[in-house]
Amino acid sequence: MANTNNRGQIIIKKVKKGGHAAHHGGAWKVAYADFVTAMMAFFLLLWLLSATTEEQKLGIADYFAPSIVTGSAKGADGVLGGNTITVEGSLKNDRSPIGITIALPSADEEWDGDTLGIKGGDGDEASVESGQTPAVDPEDQKRKTVDALMEEQEQRSFDKAEEKILRAIEDDPELRILAANLHIDQTPEGMRIQIVDKNKTSMFPSGSALMYDHTRHLLRFVVTAIADMKNRIAIKGHTDATPYQGGGAYSNWELSTDRANASRRAMIDAGLDTARIESVVGRAAEDPFVADDPYAPQNRRISIIMLRRKPLVHIPDFQNGER
Repeated sequence: MANTNNRGQIIIKKVKKGGHAAHHGGAWKVAYADFVTAMMAFFLLLWLLSATTEEQKLGIADYFAPSIVTGSAKGADGVLGGNTITVEGSLKNDRSPIGITIALPSADEEWDGDTLGIKGGDGDEASVESGQTPAVDPEDQKRKTVDALMEEQEQRSFDKAEEKILRAIEDDPELRILAANLHIDQTPEGMRIQIVDKNKTSMFPSGSALMYDHTRHLLRFVVTAIADMKNRIAIKGHTDATPYQGGGAYSNWELSTDRANASRRAMIDAGLDTARIESVVGRAAEDPFVADDPYAPQNRRISIIMLRRKPLVHIPDFQNGER
């Protein structure tokens, strides 16, 4: 038997194999996905930049760098302002745009540096500051359209009434000789019918408010022509610059007012609705028909104005002495 003390000590070494677990982890996949997404966004941006025009690029730049900043910092003033979507004033009923609305010109329109200048075919130009183009309110646009249509309809009724009066005068032998005494024109106030003294034919006796029969007859035809219209009426009396010779406190102011009021009564007797009379005014010699000759007989007249529903804007011609 061999001596066991001569045997060496047996050492058992265990080797643990590993190091491959890292290849099966998922962290690198997330980083790679982020990289691919970023590259896709980058190439998409390059494609958008090559596909858009210079005007569109400026519009996009204005959108991301707005010149209008809202002053609200409270959450309750946000999208719905603390209301449900059906409440008036919430997002559903708010017609104001979110952000900035900017109108870009088309290919056949001109671009003007800092402003959006659009020139139409007739040479008219409308220019607004870049990024400051106001949004069009549909209700306001609708109201303007309705007003324009009503103005057109009103103008057609004026033209029809004028034609009717002139035709009636031509058909009546008694009034045909008074055609030169009748003047019809359009003013910012409305259609003005003036009955003037002319060709030695007066509408009233000198210094009197008692009208002649032919004046009353002419007013009757005017009432017939405007009977179907709904416009309210203003009546004005005028005299020339010759002072009233009756003495006392009575003057051309009282005379012109009395003649206007006499015309009102004659028109009501002819069938005019009293409710249509808006004003009866005496102007004396302050508004002459012949501006260069305040003593001309045409300055003695009665003006009957069919008032417009909405008076037109009138710009005075200062070069011709208009004020």
